[in-house]
Amino acid sequence: MLILLVEDDPSLSRALQQALQKQSYSVNAVDRGKAALHAVYTDTPDIVILDLGLPDMDGLAVLKAIREKHLDLPVLLLTARASLDDKISGLDGGADDYLAKPFEMTELFARLRVLERRLSTSKSAEICIGDVTLDINSGTVQLRGEELELSRREYMLLKSLMESAGRVQTRNILETRLYSWGEEVSSNALEVHIHHLRKKLGAQFITTVRGVGYKVPQP
Repeated sequence: MLILLVEDDPSLSRALQQALQKQSYSVNAVDRGKAALHAVYTDTPDIVILDLGLPDMDGLAVLKAIREKHLDLPVLLLTARASLDDKISGLDGGADDYLAKPFEMTELFARLRVLERRLSTSKSAEICIGDVTLDINSGTVQLRGEELELSRREYMLLKSLMESAGRVQTRNILETRLYSWGEEVSSNALEVHIHHLRKKLGAQFITTVRGVGYKVPQP
């Protein structure tokens, strides 16, 4: 799950990135509205956490621009503007949720889980390809009815491949779903995850397209 964090307070941004990464989210962080829009347009995240008080443009303007391109992209507003009118303005502007500062990390995590469930219900709850079944709601994978133990990144990698079954996913696309900007990633990290998945799913389930990326068969 890739989160774009838009927050101009450096200390809060660092704390949020660390807390979210401990929850196994990949997090890309920017501190300007224009940078946020560039990130959304070029490398669309799964969820946006958006501060309203940005130095270069108002967060509501950022939200409006996001909605012009991505109607279904979940956006959670994170802001010190805590009045009822501010909350109504944010929700009417297209936000999916609104969390006022100061807040508890546990509440933020809970609200993110709600947004994840909404994402899941917009797609089929289960993806079945051959003997492999991935349940988006429960975050589990079964092989011939037996549940497999997968790491968070193995699950996210397999989910990305199965949601695009029959189509090649490039190395760059897959890495952006698994890792944050600036995160130190070994050159063979993706191959290691693929190797582990093949050991658990069978060597033929994930196909290597040389020089391009990977794919799984169509259902």
